[in-house]
This record gives sequence, C-alpha cells and structure tokens, in this order.
Amino acid sequence: MSDDSSLSTFVPRGAPPRTMGSLRAATHRAGMDRLTSRLDELKEWLASDLVAIERDLDAVSDVDEGNLAERAASHLLGQRGKRIRPICALLGARFAGAGEDLRVRQLAVASELVHAATLLHDDVIDDGDERRGAPAARVIFGNSASILAGDFLLIEALQRVQKTGQAQTLTALLGTISEMVAAEALQLERRGTLDASRDAYLEIVDGKTASLFRWALCAGAALGRLTDGQRDALATAGMALGRAFQLIDDALDLEGDAGSVGKDLFADLEQGKLTWPTLIAAERDPLLLSRMRELTQRGKPSEAELHALRERIRNSGGVEATRQFAEEQATIARNALALLPPGIARDTFDAVITAAIHRRA
Repeated sequence: MSDDSSLSTFVPRGAPPRTMGSLRAATHRAGMDRLTSRLDELKEWLASDLVAIERDLDAVSDVDEGNLAERAASHLLGQRGKRIRPICALLGARFAGAGEDLRVRQLAVASELVHAATLLHDDVIDDGDERRGAPAARVIFGNSASILAGDFLLIEALQRVQKTGQAQTLTALLGTISEMVAAEALQLERRGTLDASRDAYLEIVDGKTASLFRWALCAGAALGRLTDGQRDALATAGMALGRAFQLIDDALDLEGDAGSVGKDLFADLEQGKLTWPTLIAAERDPLLLSRMRELTQRGKPSEAELHALRERIRNSGGVEATRQFAEEQATIARNALALLPPGIARDTFDAVITAAIHRRA
C-alpha cells in the first residue's frame, strides 16, 4: 500500500500543518515558478480546513487509556503523513462549489482513516517492521492488536461517512474497500510466484491505492454540483494520481534508504513481489527472474544479494522507466482536469500531482 509520510512533516498539535509549504517546495524544485507563486496564496485557502482535519484525527488518536486496538491505531496516526487523501476530498468539494459544507471534513477524515487502516493490515500481512520512520504498530502491540486497530479505524471511517447523510457516498466507500480487499488478496495470492504481468500489477495498484484517491475526490465533489462528465474527469484524475503515487513509491524503494523512505527497504524484493521497476527489469533482463527465484526459494536473501539485485534493476533502466510511467499518469490526471473549472482548486491539484511525482524521499 502506498504510504506518504515522506512528503512532508507536521508541526506540533494545534498548529497549522506545513502541507502547502511542502507542495510549494516540490513545485519550486520542478521549476514551476508560476505555480510556486500561486501556492503562496493557497496556504490560507486550505489552512483552516487542514487544521480542523488534524484536530479530528488527533481526537481519534488521543486514547492513552483506550483498549489495545485503539492504542495501536493511535500509534500509527501519531506518525503523521502528508494527508494527501484528505486534501483530495477538500479539492473535490472545492471543484463542486461545496467548500463551506461542514460534511466535507467528515469525508476528508474518513479517507485518512481508511488509508491508515490498510497500512495497519498491510504491515501484518507483509511482516513489516517499520512505518513512517517508526516501529510498526504490530511490532509494539502485536499482530492481533494491529488487525483490530485497522478494523477500529474502518468502522470509525464508515460512521463518519454515514453521518453526512450521503447514502451513495457511503455505498461508494464500501465498494472501494471491497476493491482494496480484493486487490490485497490478489497480491497475496501472487506473492512469490514472480510472474511478470503488467496487467496484474496494475489491477493490484488500482485496487489497493488508486481507488481511495478516486473515492476521496469524488466524495467531496458529491456534496456540490458537477456534470456527469466532470465527475468522470475527477474519477479519472484520482485513479491516475493514485497510480503515479504508487509508481514513485516503487522507485523510491530501490533508490532511497530506509530512513528517508520510512519503511523496510527492499521489502518487496525479499517477499518476491514484482513492483513496476522489477517487472520492467525482468522484461529486459531475462535471467533476473531466475536469480530472484533462486534467492527467495532458499530463504531470506542477504543484504549483499539484495543490493546486487537492486543494481541489476537499476542498470536495466527499470527505475527510470517507472518514473516515466508516473509522468504519463500525471499527464492523464492533468488532461482530465481540463474538463473542470480553472481556478485555485485546479492549480492546487496540479501542485499535488507535481509533489507526488517529483519527490525524492
């Protein structure tokens, strides 16, 4: 599951998060001077909403005396990520002219809670030891508590959406969660098979990651007025952004170090998963899959063996091809935005896309 803790840091509780500042820095690095200037105006535009969302998430995680599941959930929520899905919900509402609707915040918080729930479950499935630069909840509280923590957050998310009175949005979220579960099951079924299938990879990414980006954008937009074509455009943009986000995660797993990426380095290689860079490398280097099968069949590869695999993938151009594919997905998202009204919301979403694909940690 794509995580986003590496995109920004947050200031202490009660203070405005530096989300827009991080977006500004990303667009500045990409050489987008006009958009960088525009983002200066956006800090105030979304700041109050982001602070309110952060307070709601703090309230969910403020359970020092709670049960084991609640404390495990609190541990993850305390390791604050970028909150990019809540931002998508806010922007969807802005596109539809529903920015002042108090229900938007419930939907935004729900999107982050669902994301956090899947991370808790993923770390159990993948035996993950680290998340967002800290020990995973399963390491501190155990696997059972981590699973229950994810369930707790899913229920909290569904209750928040139910409170908005938007029956179709609740139904859509249930459908999205179903997609996420099915994609996770497919990934688990394929683990260790080392079958180089582009279609299977995209099916997993679309279900596990992109579907929640799509839901967040469309849920916010459902509170206002958009044409059917504009709603479809937001759905397309959300899916493309989610794909791009996961592709960059895949690249970073092979480029970065564990401290900057915030998760177990080489975890996918150790588990015999074919991410996009590895898949492309296998197509270009026919002997690569044989080497990976040899290593995984005899047990956990050594650090030296994993580094050697990484160099083969990098030398094949797999990482560069992955970043190029992410750029193509970004173009799809931007083209979809052309059907939506120009203005601050579109500029901000453009900045989110830029930040997602140009991050280096």
